Amino acid sequence: MNKILQAEPLSIPDTPSLRFLPEGPMALSDSLVSWVGIQHGSESTVGSLNLLDLKTNTNQSFELPGRPGFAFPTSKENLFVVGCERSLGLFDLSDGSWNVLIDGVDAGVDNTIINDGWAIGSQLIFGTKDLEFATKKAGLYLYHGPPNELVQLRSAQICSNGKVLLTDDQGRHRLLDIDSPTRQLVSYPIDLKTGQLGDAEVVIDFTGDPAVPDGAVLTPDGTGIVVAMFRPEVAEFGETRLYDLQTGNLLTTWQTMGSPQNTCPAFVRVDGKLKLLITTAVEHMSDEAQHQCPNAGRIFIAETDLHDPGNDLTTRFTLS
Repeated sequence: MNKILQAEPLSIPDTPSLRFLPEGPMALSDSLVSWVGIQHGSESTVGSLNLLDLKTNTNQSFELPGRPGFAFPTSKENLFVVGCERSLGLFDLSDGSWNVLIDGVDAGVDNTIINDGWAIGSQLIFGTKDLEFATKKAGLYLYHGPPNELVQLRSAQICSNGKVLLTDDQGRHRLLDIDSPTRQLVSYPIDLKTGQLGDAEVVIDFTGDPAVPDGAVLTPDGTGIVVAMFRPEVAEFGETRLYDLQTGNLLTTWQTMGSPQNTCPAFVRVDGKLKLLITTAVEHMSDEAQHQCPNAGRIFIAETDLHDPGNDLTTRFTLS
């Protein structure tokens, strides 16, 4: 049975540049969240890393040297690993410094930049996106910290989005991955040591849905996956959905009134209570469409009734 819940819009972001394309929220601690502004407007070539305090409803924004796809906190305070344009680097909030770890991502093709990712210890899995959203040329990559090595897993995606890594009792890994234009959530067996990716198996098929699957996150107990749905046309509300991983059944839908372009979900605890944060976007909306969707680009927060095992909600990148 699909339960319908309403998410509440925050007043943040409060500028057109930051409302254009918010993504990648990540719980840092109780009530503190990071997120990225991928692009500060349709013609902009820069974005930002942001810190949102949900207790005070205030946001700090740090401009980056390009358009970020993701940002994860590291094992060092104030230091984030960021996928930005075609580089991976370390961004220090303390002084704004940017130190490149590896560049030349997707060097064999033109007009792609880094998009969504996932951190696993000192490794990263991330993809890129074709900026024209048309050609199967975007890559999917595995990055090893030491020895600072990049392995290409796939080379024919269009817009690589939501990613989650599952580990079974035997220590074997599966990658859940969304290449948005395919309208599928797929699962690959993956060897994190060798960078070998097995055959894809469809977990959830969104064919025929008016919205496109975008970012995703596991429930804290690991039994479900929450997928943000990006609906490109004007609509009364957007949707972010919880699916049971074992059955594929839709369990809960969080609606974002006045904002149809849901981009990414994240779980966060506020005063110890588990809540769902949802980023939404203004991207591609005309002035008239924005008038009809007054909450477009805002961040939403919602109640949950999910089991909370009390585990750490933060995905960190480990520095050696």
